[in-house]
Amino acid sequence: MNDTEIAKQLLRIKAVFLRPGNPFTWASGIKSPIYCDNRLILSDPEARKIVEESIASTVKEKFPEVEVLMGTSTAGIAHAAIAAWILNLPMGYVRGGNKDHGRGNRIEGKLEKGQKVVVIEDLISTAGSCIEVVEALREAGAIVLGVVSIFTYGMEKGLQRLKEAEVTNYSLTNFDTLCNVAVAEKYISTEEENKLKKFMSNPSDPSWQNI
Repeated sequence: MNDTEIAKQLLRIKAVFLRPGNPFTWASGIKSPIYCDNRLILSDPEARKIVEESIASTVKEKFPEVEVLMGTSTAGIAHAAIAAWILNLPMGYVRGGNKDHGRGNRIEGKLEKGQKVVVIEDLISTAGSCIEVVEALREAGAIVLGVVSIFTYGMEKGLQRLKEAEVTNYSLTNFDTLCNVAVAEKYISTEEENKLKKFMSNPSDPSWQNI
C-alpha cells in the first residue's frame, strides 16, 4: 500500500482535520490548521485493515530481523497489537512513565535484553515522546532497530531530533502527500494548501493565517 492511499483513508475517516480558516489551538497556544487523531482508524474496518497491513508489511520489509513490537502509550498500543498479530510476533508497550503501584513498570510485556525491537507510533511531530520510548527500551537492554509510524508532519525539529538520537523512522504517509491528496480530492483549495505549508515551515509564526 502506498502513501497516497493511506493519506486518502486518513482524510476519508477524518483522522486528519484540515481547517486553515478555523485553526485548532495546541496546548502550547500555537494556532494550527491541522489536527491528527489516528485513534479513529480503529473505528473504521476498511481503514484499519489497510493501515495495519501496511504497518506489518513495512516492519517486515524494513526490519526483517525484528523480534518484538513495542507500542507507544497510548495511541500506538492497539496498532502494535494488531500488527504483531499479523506478523505472529510478541508485543508490548511503553508507558509515558513508571507506574506508581505494583512493580512500577514502564515497559509492559515480556522484553529480554538484547532483543531486537521495532517501535510502533501513530504520529510523529517534534518526535520528543517517540525518542523517550526508544531511550527507555535502550536502557532496558533492547536493540531498537527503528520506528514505524502512521503519519509524520515532517517538522524540521522532529527530523533533527530523530537524527541526533540515531533513530530511523518509516512513516506510512506524511504531510506533503496528505496536502497533495487533499487538494486533488477537493478537501482544500490550493490557497489553503499554501497556508498549511507556510504553517509547517515554522509553526510558531502565525503569519500563515494572513496568506
